[in-house]
Amino acid sequence: MKKQYQADLALLGVTLAWGVSFILTKNSLATLETFNFLGIRFLIAAIASALFFYKRFMKLDRATLKYGIFIGIIMFSGYAAQTIGLNYTTASKSGFITGFSVVIVPIFSAIVLKKIPRFSSVIGVIAAIIGLGLLTLDATLQLNIGDFYTLIGAFCFAFHIITVGKYAVQVDSINLAILQIGVVGILSTVVSVIFETPILPTDEGAWFSILFLSFVCTSGAFIVQNAVQKYTTTTHTALIFTGEPVFSAIFAYFLLGEVMNARGIFGSILIVAGMLVAELDIDLSFLKSGKKEALREQ
Repeated sequence: MKKQYQADLALLGVTLAWGVSFILTKNSLATLETFNFLGIRFLIAAIASALFFYKRFMKLDRATLKYGIFIGIIMFSGYAAQTIGLNYTTASKSGFITGFSVVIVPIFSAIVLKKIPRFSSVIGVIAAIIGLGLLTLDATLQLNIGDFYTLIGAFCFAFHIITVGKYAVQVDSINLAILQIGVVGILSTVVSVIFETPILPTDEGAWFSILFLSFVCTSGAFIVQNAVQKYTTTTHTALIFTGEPVFSAIFAYFLLGEVMNARGIFGSILIVAGMLVAELDIDLSFLKSGKKEALREQ
């Protein structure tokens, strides 16, 4: 098997893990407060990662430390908003709204780099925004508070993707990932101690969810992504990662019994379509030419 196929398969495994993470997180929140849960999950993941790569981690330099703390704060903001939102919305909706971050990235990049976004990116964002409205707005056009928090998280994750892309090439990417995970764990624990009543879970089911999320969905996923992505293309990676919200909806249906209505399903399809159009740079130039032809005929 070629290395690219192996890398694609590994990234598919990461996507599957992230898809099921929404369900496991929602289950964990039934017994733990938000930041108490995040603190335990990310501290376990950070310690495990640092021990596994201890020789590499011992060579940590000042630049990696600086970028790791900065990006870790952004990552903490994303997970905090997403996890708070999961207290008030469904796992499947959270997955699709979080996936919206993939569409936001090219627009954020265009603003930061002061470049006009690709036409395909604009079309992708429009499709995803319409889909997001169909998925999250109720009959009175009001946004559920959980959906709102999750949307804030999606914007944080988009900014996280951009900053990782900018700084990961300048420092050791594995150490950078470990630092980010550690920052999320430390900040979550501090917030939990100040505003919550932190506890250690006693339920076996809660510990299964936390350990799976720590080792597989956090530590394992970040390490695998950093290790194998260089063997495949960004196009393949983007295509594979768009499956995350789809997997979250499938797992939510089978494990939690969550069912979307027809409007939600159509909105979800538009979000995934918007992701694919924006990330794969699908040629939509015929739409431009069609508009010009229509204006000439008038």
